[in-house]
Amino acid sequence: MSFRVYIPKDSVAVALGSDRIAAAFIEVADKAGTDLEIVRTGSRGMHWLEPLVEFETADGRIGFGPVDLADVESVFTAAATGAAHPLGIGNPEEHPFMKGQTRLTFERCGIIDPASLEDYRTHGGYRGLEAALAAGPQAIIATVTQSGLRGRGGAGFPTGIKWDTVAKAAADQKYIVCNADEGDSGTFADRMVMEGDPLLLIEGMTIAGIAVGATQGYIYVRSEYPLAIEALNVAIAAARRGGLLGKRVAGSQYDFNLEVRVGAGAYVCGEETALLDSLEGKRGTVRAKPPLPAHKGLFGKPTVINNVLSLAAVPTILDKGAEFYRDFGMGRSRGTMPIQLAGNVKHGGLYEVAFGITLGELVNGVGGGTACGRPVRAVQVGGPLGAYFPPSLFDTPFDYEAFAAKDGLIGHGGIVVFDDTVDMVKQARFAMEFCAVESCGKCTPCRIGSTRGVETLDKIMMNIEPEKNLALVTDLCNTMKFGSLCALGGFTPYPVLSAITHFPEDFKPRPVAEAAE
Repeated sequence: MSFRVYIPKDSVAVALGSDRIAAAFIEVADKAGTDLEIVRTGSRGMHWLEPLVEFETADGRIGFGPVDLADVESVFTAAATGAAHPLGIGNPEEHPFMKGQTRLTFERCGIIDPASLEDYRTHGGYRGLEAALAAGPQAIIATVTQSGLRGRGGAGFPTGIKWDTVAKAAADQKYIVCNADEGDSGTFADRMVMEGDPLLLIEGMTIAGIAVGATQGYIYVRSEYPLAIEALNVAIAAARRGGLLGKRVAGSQYDFNLEVRVGAGAYVCGEETALLDSLEGKRGTVRAKPPLPAHKGLFGKPTVINNVLSLAAVPTILDKGAEFYRDFGMGRSRGTMPIQLAGNVKHGGLYEVAFGITLGELVNGVGGGTACGRPVRAVQVGGPLGAYFPPSLFDTPFDYEAFAAKDGLIGHGGIVVFDDTVDMVKQARFAMEFCAVESCGKCTPCRIGSTRGVETLDKIMMNIEPEKNLALVTDLCNTMKFGSLCALGGFTPYPVLSAITHFPEDFKPRPVAEAAE
């Protein structure tokens, strides 16, 4: 008897013991005299079920989760005999959390071996590159533009326009830079791609290079992602051995090389120009614009800077066509968005779906409400600089323009859930403190404004002229919003002002004992 078992090597699963569980399954199989092949995959994104162990059967995979070391022997026996098990979930693809999704970017994540070029190609990988080589640079850019793809890093800028600008720039060298400095709280989609399907990102960057005439690419990854860094380097080596990176990519006339660069932990290096300074070996500080990176970017050369999810969407668009991708979504928000559910939520994980689903459907329907069972009081969408939304706004569709109309932003698609015990004045203070700690210090509104924001909110919490100081915080937010060089200072007002607007009761004078805490 022999089995093929799929066990995630995703950071979440590893943190919960998947490496030890994989070793334990080998021991159990050896004792039973059973041949066992273990394939280390990425995660499917059902994080409350990790480690999720899957056995291959004649009828498809069957999953068990969350598996602990103490469960290994009984899970192995259940899989071998077909018996029921309390941790059994059947075919993971039939699970309600998975069935409601439209998986384009994450269609292979949790299914394939991320280190295997053969596995990637067997599951449709590199068809996008083949279509791109057949079409040529101008047609690639036209297809990406027509698809309606917008930047998934937060700004939502049309990807095709950015590529076209770099393509038209005259230069002896151009670059493709992937911003994988995923520093927002409650976000992990970039990491899941890099750990679970890194060749998808590599393929997307290769297509981008061919489109704009760039021969060198860099993936800038945060240092806190060691498993992603390892997976990327293994995948890059596999692509190079397969003739899909380096000279004459896939036998074509195009050259494209790719390297991984590791950041040093600065949140502000998620801003594209600070990232470029860091890549050049400088201290990561924000550059004034113009010039734009598309004209004068890395080492002063025309540079495409895109987020992981933006570049990872490109192979599907080239493979299946602009119309296929554009048919998903609503308004100017086309395609799918990998939404990350985190915080105090029952079913935390990654949920890829077309734009248009409402915030309430995501939090209460998909996420199942809070993990503790208490009522949801607020959700923060878009990372630490995103606005707080109360349940009264849960009818807002997940769409760039719909969120902007409610003074919010989608950002990188992270949703952090809070129950009714959250103190919103403390959350507002945290936003200012976060900005003060992470500011590069180049512009006064961000550097000084955030520090003054912390001081003023502290006064409100101590009942020192609360009305006067509340007006001061509001004025300070407007100065930061319109005077900061980049989104760190410019977006910090979103969580502060939304907390004041939607939860005014938390900013009113407090009982003396509570204010003294």
